[in-house]
Amino acid sequence: MDPARPTSESSIAVSQSQAAAAATVPSRLGYFRWIICGLLLLGTTKNYMDRQVLGVLKTTLQHDFSWNEIQYGNLVSAFQIAYAAGMLLVGGLIDRLGTRLGYALAMIFWSLASMGTALASSLTGFRMSRYALGFGEAAVFPASIKAVAEWFPKKERALATGIFNAGTNVGAIITPLIVPWIVLRWGWQGAFVGIGAIGFVWLFIWLLIYRKPEDHRGVSKAELDYIRSDPQEPAGKTKWVRLFPLRQTWAFAMGKFLTDPVWWFYLFWVPGFLQSKHGLALTGIGIPIMAIYLISDVGSVAGGWLSSSLIKRGRSVNAARKIAMLICAVGVLPVVFAYRVESTLSAVLLIGLAAACHQGFSANLYTLTSDMFPARAVGSVTGIGGMAGAIGGWLMAKVVGHVLQWTGSYMIPFAMAGSGYLLALIVIHALTPRLEPARIT
Repeated sequence: MDPARPTSESSIAVSQSQAAAAATVPSRLGYFRWIICGLLLLGTTKNYMDRQVLGVLKTTLQHDFSWNEIQYGNLVSAFQIAYAAGMLLVGGLIDRLGTRLGYALAMIFWSLASMGTALASSLTGFRMSRYALGFGEAAVFPASIKAVAEWFPKKERALATGIFNAGTNVGAIITPLIVPWIVLRWGWQGAFVGIGAIGFVWLFIWLLIYRKPEDHRGVSKAELDYIRSDPQEPAGKTKWVRLFPLRQTWAFAMGKFLTDPVWWFYLFWVPGFLQSKHGLALTGIGIPIMAIYLISDVGSVAGGWLSSSLIKRGRSVNAARKIAMLICAVGVLPVVFAYRVESTLSAVLLIGLAAACHQGFSANLYTLTSDMFPARAVGSVTGIGGMAGAIGGWLMAKVVGHVLQWTGSYMIPFAMAGSGYLLALIVIHALTPRLEPARIT
């Protein structure tokens, strides 16, 4: 008898037993990280509810205060300027204060700014409120991306980002449904106060639940080991000056600069577009807006799922992210025809498809930060990219306001909305052809 045979059979049996055990690990991991993801989703939802109130009330406020399109564009620009400045400062602040405290302070600040808009009685008053709101809201994505980096391994981060990023759509769905109802009962001032006050409910839940995984009683050892399954990174702080020269930083920043303005355009101008182009009243825009952002919710989750699925199937992180982004970039293109269609349904479907592709693209774009940078630098890099996106949004607001005032046509804005994503992907690939990890000295 071959003496090696029993040993071989024994080894095979052991290997099969280990494989079977490994296959059952996911069911024993625990899922507390997804509760955290749900909390981030609610925070993003609240964030977008606050910023979209102005867009929903555009026609109402223009009538009450006699604003023209350029003046309204200047209000949007005020938000963007403050958002850009906030991104420059808040990303690094989140890295220093930590996710829990940094996000909490930001929620308090921007909720009070939203409520304070009710006190405005002039264009200057509204502009000051938008400055404060933009500055405070700049924290939401640096904090959320940092939380994802703390709570998820790389293979799940795009999906988690897609889920919390869907809050932008949930907020955009809820706001046009409830704001007209509030306005009919308590006026436009009540809309700003009511939406802003929701932040303090979220704040209570956040402070009650959020901790780092290693400090949380709700996290099992198996789940913590899974979260920490990627190679561990050294602790410490990263100075901004070390991030700006890196190609990886510029790849993310340019992606945000070219694509974020499109989302701002949808958020601040599509409600007015539906009212002026398609004759919908304030109380009639809720369902079309809801349809647009329900479609975009699918895109947000699907875009994150697609790249995560490709990675699980053996594709490299580089290929998975860029394939998903390419599909989304191509899917955006038909929106260039939205301005000319006569059917409200056709316009809603075109804008909804583009918004869905934007969110899928964005979920993967955000995930690039944790793909290429250590967790200690993710908040800062996200802040730099957010600043670039806000600057692009400021330029977009200026262009759209003047184009609408001079021509009354949405042709140029929708052409810009359809063309930015392919260009952004080309720039990202040129700067980071393999998504190499950044070498921070």
